[in-house]
Amino acid sequence: MGNVFSEVSSPESLGIPSGAILNFLQRIDAERIGMHGFLLVRRNRIAAEGYWAPWSAERKHRMYSVSKSFVALAVGMMIDEGRLTLDDRVADYFPDKLPEKLHPWLAASTVRDLLTMATAHSSTSYTRDDPDWVWTFFNRTPSHPPGTIFSYDTAATVVLTATVERLAGLPFLDYMRPAFLNRIGFSPDAWCVRTPEGGSWGGSGVICTLRDMASVALACMNGGLWGDERVLPAAYVRAATAKQIDNTIRGNSGYGYQIWREPENGFSFRGMGSQYALCFPDRDFLFACIADTQGAPAGSTIPDVMREELYTHLSDGPLPEDPHAQTALREKIERLAVLPIPGKSDAGVASEVSGVWYALEENPMGITRMRLSFLGDRGTWEYSNDQGDNVLHFGIGRVLPGTFPQRNYFGEQIGSIPGIEYECMASAAWVDEQTLNMEIYITDAYLGGLRISFAFKGEEIGVFMTKQAEWFLDEYNGFAGGKRL
Repeated sequence: MGNVFSEVSSPESLGIPSGAILNFLQRIDAERIGMHGFLLVRRNRIAAEGYWAPWSAERKHRMYSVSKSFVALAVGMMIDEGRLTLDDRVADYFPDKLPEKLHPWLAASTVRDLLTMATAHSSTSYTRDDPDWVWTFFNRTPSHPPGTIFSYDTAATVVLTATVERLAGLPFLDYMRPAFLNRIGFSPDAWCVRTPEGGSWGGSGVICTLRDMASVALACMNGGLWGDERVLPAAYVRAATAKQIDNTIRGNSGYGYQIWREPENGFSFRGMGSQYALCFPDRDFLFACIADTQGAPAGSTIPDVMREELYTHLSDGPLPEDPHAQTALREKIERLAVLPIPGKSDAGVASEVSGVWYALEENPMGITRMRLSFLGDRGTWEYSNDQGDNVLHFGIGRVLPGTFPQRNYFGEQIGSIPGIEYECMASAAWVDEQTLNMEIYITDAYLGGLRISFAFKGEEIGVFMTKQAEWFLDEYNGFAGGKRL
């Protein structure tokens, strides 16, 4: 098959109406779903691909829990090599992490139990403040016998990752490269955020391109083949993508080995913020996307929108070419861009408050003073907190790239604070004559969002902030008020 991403065909030749893809994209924008990229693959060929600027095909993106599916495949490769079995007790690989008296349920936990999220814990055992995440798995009190109940537990993947890395003697992505990842064109500079103890955060930290994720999913959808070349063990891929444990009581369709089951005999990789690779082998169809929908009610609807606008319109055979729809689709893809927050570019109060400092009463954000300044289609938000004086640049009626001024967040390793500012995009708009709303998207190795309302009343100001991010932006959540200096 070669590199699937060099083989682009018209949607109609692959049985997908261009008009259906156009409707899908129009609905994504109309519902303001925070998509960053999408990719449709059918019969091992690309039918359509697009990115919301500034995202691109080459830009790396945090995959969050899609990483888990990658780890599961690394485990399968080790099993195929005879270095690991599904029935191995994971505690046997970590004698240095065990308490003096290991709980019998933890002692009995197997590789299979962890792969199927059937651990003895009712939730993830570690927190961001724990210095050794693998240690917590064996030292926190369990709640039920392993191998019984599905309970989503990222610590299970952390332990599986550490098992692979102990056996391989190198990071799990590097272990997978010669036999698998390099052979499917996976980015050589893809990487993974590290845990506090220094291992790969296989539960959430892989950073690669959308095409990388889609390539891995496509190899699984083809039973471990890349063209005529076997790159993954067939029996393991078949088991990993099949239902191994029930989770329908939670509204799901079953779970394999760190891979979700889907309706229509499908399976998927899923990551927080709507990272998806939805695979439907019976229709030879793969939908993949990257996004950041944390905190957005519409975010979880992406699979539903895909089914309604795309899946139901798939044809088993080629369709007549539709040049008009193809042109409209191509033009829509070329114009894709992250949308600014909706509203007006000006308000009567704007000139009165521009450049004016406000002293704030004590507040959860610890902000003591702030001011907003406007110049044409851009502005600045200046404020002081316990870090010192800070400046954020934002667009008005447009999205402006820059960096977010807080500098006490994690870098390449959890627990390590490099003192950098995360890349971001920011926009603001007036929603009435006294209220400016602002939206800030963090677009770095860590993804998240911050929404702020500034409301002016005479000499006074009211502020509301709400953040949507894992383990950062915690300082920006709550209400504040004050008056002109």
